Amino acid sequence: METFSTNLRVLRAQHDLTQEQLAERVGVSRKTIVYLEKGEYVPSLTLAWNIAQVFSLPIESVFTIHTS
Repeated sequence: METFSTNLRVLRAQHDLTQEQLAERVGVSRKTIVYLEKGEYVPSLTLAWNIAQVFSLPIESVFTIHTS
């Protein structure tokens, strides 16, 4: 089984960004960011890349998929 996790909440805090501000930068709704932070939504590769670019990080530093 795969589980998805993200560091979005921490990264947003470090960069002083609200969920709304991040959502606007990557072209999605605030709810999408909420679902991502809760691990309830797995982003498309494009969205993951766009979010990683906001923080100037590689995708794997923002999102992780754990297999067991």
